[in-house]
Formats: sequence, structure tokens, C-alpha cells
Amino acid sequence: MAIRPILTAEQPLLREKSKKVTRFGDTLHRLVEDMLDTVRAAYGLGLAAPQIGVLQRVFVVEMPAEYDDDDNEIEPAETYVLVNPEIIQSRGEEELEEGCLSVPGYRGLVKRATYVVIKGQDADGHNVRYRAEGLLAQAFQHELDHLDGVLYLDRLESADKLFRIGEHESEALEVDAE
Repeated sequence: MAIRPILTAEQPLLREKSKKVTRFGDTLHRLVEDMLDTVRAAYGLGLAAPQIGVLQRVFVVEMPAEYDDDDNEIEPAETYVLVNPEIIQSRGEEELEEGCLSVPGYRGLVKRATYVVIKGQDADGHNVRYRAEGLLAQAFQHELDHLDGVLYLDRLESADKLFRIGEHESEALEVDAE
């Protein structure tokens, strides 16, 4: 379909709460296809609709395929589309390294639940529910934050938990950490 520009952290729209999707149809399908094209072109793992300027409660996550030592695919790539998602269960906590297509060039250490159950709808309006742990659980939480106007920068415990990619020290990026 189309690769759309990704908004960056200084854009005020990223701080707004997204609206619930009430209409399922061709327009939503085009949005999802554009989001998948965009995240793939950016070599990302996930993308929320606000990151491309659309304040709707939609996100996509595409987990990469897994391979063994002989380059045989042992787990195929898996794509998740969630509309109107909500986490209904979570447990555990771990500080994990996280990045974001809207915060290029930086990574941060963020505390996230290690296991979540998330429910929502697919692009056709059918109810879906996923259990996730590890990277997938982290991605679901990260993308859901975007729908509430929250960036991972907001979840940093301190500015020293943020670093420029390739460096171990915090760089000059304004962080409002508690």
C-alpha cells in the first residue's frame, strides 16, 4: 500500500490519547496495511497508529522468524494486528532495553511486565486474545502506551537509563523521568 512518515517524539500528537475504533472496513484495512508497510520499511518490530499521525486505537507487531544454527526456520514470522487493545492480565517485572521508531538513535531501560494477556479485535472486528511473554509482551505494552499518549521515555526511572545507540552514557535528549 504505502509507507507513511513516522512522527518523532517532539510531535504533540504523540502525547494525545487515541480514540476507540468503531468502524471496521476498507479504511481500517488500508491503515493496517500502511502500518505494516511502514514498520517493515523502518525495520521495526511494532508501530502504533499515532506514530503515523492517526489517533485511533490500532497497533501492529511483527515478530521476526527464528532460525536454528543451520539457518533452518524453526519459528515463522508472526504478525499481530490489535484494534482497541487492552491488557487484562500481567505479571512479573523486568528492566528491559527498549527503543522506538519515534525516538531514533536512542535506547532506554524500562520496567515492563514479563507476561501479559491482551485482548482486542482484529482488523475485521473479530475478538482476539493473546498471551505473551518476553519480547512480544514488551512490544504489546510499548505499543499500547502509544495509544495512551505515552512514550517509553516517560517510563524511564532516571535520565541515566537513556543512551544513544552505540554508547553507554546518556546523551542530551530531554527526559521527564520521575
